[in-house]
Amino acid sequence: MVDAGENINVTLKREFSEEAMNTLELPPDQVEKVTTQVNDLFQHGTEVYRGYVDDPRNTDNSWIETVAHNFHDDSGNSVGAFTLNAGDDAIGVKWVDISQDLQLFASHLDFIKKVADIHGCHW
Repeated sequence: MVDAGENINVTLKREFSEEAMNTLELPPDQVEKVTTQVNDLFQHGTEVYRGYVDDPRNTDNSWIETVAHNFHDDSGNSVGAFTLNAGDDAIGVKWVDISQDLQLFASHLDFIKKVADIHGCHW
């Protein structure tokens, strides 16, 4: 989640680093290496969605809004080189093959379809 007053780009990098790379439990020298890799990757993202999402937590008086970005790695040398390690409140972080049969939370499958369309992938 975005902290009060935080820029969304800072949030994206922080959440990915904490939840997918477990930087909260890494030694300082490894945190520096991961931070450099994440900063490099996150310079090349494309926003694919911004706004309301259909989420079971929504009510008449409050609702979830999100921003979804695609960070594409054609060569496998950036994202593909990351060793995922669940941290913070994440469980079971792993790379998965994408298909329309995935069971994802809320509107997440819609975001994946948008990315597939952007890259001209079969869906």
